[in-house]
Order: sequence, then C-alpha cells, then structure tokens
Amino acid sequence: MLGEGSLLDKIKSTAFERLEIVPSEVDLCGLDVELARSENHLFRVALSLKPILESGRFDVILIDCPPSLGILTLNAFAASDGLLVPLQCEYYSLEGISMMNRVLNQLRDAGVNPRLDIFGVVMTMFDSRTKLSNEVVSEVRNLLGARVFETVIPRSTRLAEAPSFGKPIIHYDKYSAGAAAYELLAQEVLTRLEPA
Repeated sequence: MLGEGSLLDKIKSTAFERLEIVPSEVDLCGLDVELARSENHLFRVALSLKPILESGRFDVILIDCPPSLGILTLNAFAASDGLLVPLQCEYYSLEGISMMNRVLNQLRDAGVNPRLDIFGVVMTMFDSRTKLSNEVVSEVRNLLGARVFETVIPRSTRLAEAPSFGKPIIHYDKYSAGAAAYELLAQEVLTRLEPA
C-alpha cells in the first residue's frame, strides 16, 4: 500500500479449492501512521487492488477489516462495492451500525466512494434462548430491512474452537449447527451476488 511492490505478488494459495489469500503482516500495525501522511491516503487499498481486479482472476474479493473505523478500514470502504457486516446480537452492536452508517454517508457525500453501500448484515453469536438476542435481531431487521440476511449464526463452542485448529467450521465439524448456518449464509450471499 506504500507503493513498494505489487499485491499480486503477495497472493498465496490455501488448502481450499478456489480460495486464495493475501495474509496480514505485522507491519500493518504501523501503516495507519504512514498512510495518514501520504498522498491519496484513502485510496491506497483501491490502488493496490487495481492490478488484481484487472487480472480477472477472482469472482469476489473480500477484505477482512478490524472492528474499528481507522484509516485501514476507511481505505477498505473506499475500495469496496459493498460491506458485509457481521453483527453480534448485543445492544452495543446497534450503536456500531449507527456510527458505520454515518461514516458511509460521509464517504459517499464527500465523493470518496459514491457506490458504497451495505451489501448485507449477518447476525452472529445468536442465542435463541435469550430475549436479548431475539430483540437485537428484531431491531436490526426493523432498521435495515432486507439488508439483513435471513440466516443467523448461532453462538457455538464448535465455531469458537475452529480457528484455533486453523480450519473453517465446515472442515472442523461439518455436521455442526454453525457449519449448517454458514452454508446457508453462503447460499444467500451467492444469490445476492447474481446479476439482476
């Protein structure tokens, strides 16, 4: 992102068919400061992605962002067509959605990325036994309507364990409720990605 190489050279294969990644680096910790002092500081991710987009190798590119609105996240917003927002079933998450909507509007209004919108919101850590989870899902659906995916991701020990084994849930425990939920979510995402 500082113009010292190509993102294409950083792409790594994975053990999973049709999935490639650009792994994070420790150097990203200091990048906020470097980017803030650079020219076109909100467009560095977009510029880095340009050769990848032009290569035509990928159908979908996902940028995983930290749960903050720092300069790296704002760069990802400036480069994206839409946001896929995981939202925990807790009330503080509702405040996060309001703040994110304000930032999206500011980026659109300032001309940074006029096409940016919420692609979808996925409710996570859902516990059907609690009134809180059900109320938060209901409130988010009232607020964002069809942008909220029908599939909710349950709170699950197996889901929490999978990353520590370096596996996605469908390879760690493919018969778990979490795996089934993510498969349903993947179908919903694919349906939304289909051209109208």
